[in-house]
Amino acid sequence: MNYTKYIFLAFIVSLFYSCDIHRDPYNSIDADDLLGTEAGLQTATNGNYANLKGKKDESAWFDDWHRITEYPTDNVSLSGTTTDPLFYFYNFRNIPNNSRSSRFWSYSYRTIVGCNQIIEKAEKAVSPSMDHLIGENYYLRGMLMFYLVNVYGRPYTQGPDNLGVPIKLSTDVTDLPPRAKVGEVYEQILEDLKMAEELMTLNKSNVYASKEAAQALLSRVYLYMDDLDNSIEYSNKVINSGKYSLLSTEQLRRSMELPPEGNPEEIFSLKFTKDADYGHGWYTVGGMYATIQNVGWGEMYASKSFVDLINQNPEDARKSHFEAQYLKDEAGAQIPSVFWVNENNQYVQETLIDDSYIVLNEKEYTIHTEEMEGETLHYFIDDMSNKQYVEKDHLMEDRNGYFKYFIYKCSMQEGEPHLWSPTVSRLGEIYLNLAEAYAKKGDVSNALANVNIIRQRAGIPTVSNIGDKELIDVVLDERRLELVWEGHRKFDVFRNNKTMDRLYPGTHLSGTDAYEVIPPTHNRVIEFIPEDQILVQPNLVQNP
Repeated sequence: MNYTKYIFLAFIVSLFYSCDIHRDPYNSIDADDLLGTEAGLQTATNGNYANLKGKKDESAWFDDWHRITEYPTDNVSLSGTTTDPLFYFYNFRNIPNNSRSSRFWSYSYRTIVGCNQIIEKAEKAVSPSMDHLIGENYYLRGMLMFYLVNVYGRPYTQGPDNLGVPIKLSTDVTDLPPRAKVGEVYEQILEDLKMAEELMTLNKSNVYASKEAAQALLSRVYLYMDDLDNSIEYSNKVINSGKYSLLSTEQLRRSMELPPEGNPEEIFSLKFTKDADYGHGWYTVGGMYATIQNVGWGEMYASKSFVDLINQNPEDARKSHFEAQYLKDEAGAQIPSVFWVNENNQYVQETLIDDSYIVLNEKEYTIHTEEMEGETLHYFIDDMSNKQYVEKDHLMEDRNGYFKYFIYKCSMQEGEPHLWSPTVSRLGEIYLNLAEAYAKKGDVSNALANVNIIRQRAGIPTVSNIGDKELIDVVLDERRLELVWEGHRKFDVFRNNKTMDRLYPGTHLSGTDAYEVIPPTHNRVIEFIPEDQILVQPNLVQNP
């Protein structure tokens, strides 16, 4: 097997191939016209966007990106095992020959080489439209390098001299770059995004890259580097552009139904449409999270850890982004119950009788309350060997004993069960980037002010006193609530040298030596370099 069969040659071939595929709104024309005109170069750029979406009912870059970034977090709970290699992301049992990881790597570099094709061929300063087009490709290349280095390289804050990923800046198939250092990759990302910021001057739809999209991503890149002043500067550039506004509290409840162009908060999204991209809906990201209108597997649920966090404020508008599934009696009414998580991190639920007791192992147990100043703080059973705290609710549906908290955030765009256009950047994140940067600078006032912008929009009380909590933890909790299932949580935890606590029900705890808590220094915080890539390019050093 020689390198001419390796991905970089495939990238160029597939670039032309993808340009014959229509991806509304990234429409294309015949590849014969690809390189001769500005229109052809625009078509090639559309092909780069299309590469990230793939075909109907087939996984592509964004699909694997979501599963790589969200499944190894404390936001999700899988209700069974599966032969799909996504299971290895979820349970931190990463393997070098994971086909999803390999596809993510290949699609990323395929698109990077497609961007390089435009950057090499297009001439700057011919027209604003040509410059903007070139800028879009710099943005896409920088964005992809950013995700690659965070998936396969350790967080920047753990050392810029750690191995990152290859920096591929050409279309030459004999150019075989080894893995660069994390810091070198970040420098290239900054260079690309700043060039994109300079070149993009047109006002295009938020399903295309823009100056503000580059600034938003620079805000995040600098935050990941702990370059706090620059993160603040770029966050303010986006906010002060005046082009974006937060959804109202009521709009937030139904935000998943909005297409990107109908959402004033979206800065850049990858647009999916029903006709061009949706297919039958089963093999979508949302199909794993919920069954809607009899479509979808509904096997991965909101975690007990996340549910507990958001339930601290029951009126939180973001609770509409997931929903417990309840059993009903013959009359169609929900059935009162209590439930708890036992010492083995398994759900236990029992029917609540007369709102006062349950029957467990043929014995009655009274439900008691702990109160303070007339307010009920906790329910508990004290007739057991140990006091058992319980939660009052209704009998929930389960799969293999795991409660069905269906996730809707990645579904229901324009009323379609699992249509979804994934967000890359939106205004809510920018306020939280500011909050984190100020928190790390010790500026309590500005940190809380930006957290409270998000909390107020969510319809929950603002924070004035953090009590015994660390300020950074207040910010990270709000990032978790606001950005859940958008691909941030894994990076937010480990780049801040926090531990991923997964002591809650889910099949990640099945078997022996399960990863209950994952420290930021653990080897599997990052993915293995795909084995098939190392076989054809031996200078790609494997992760430990």
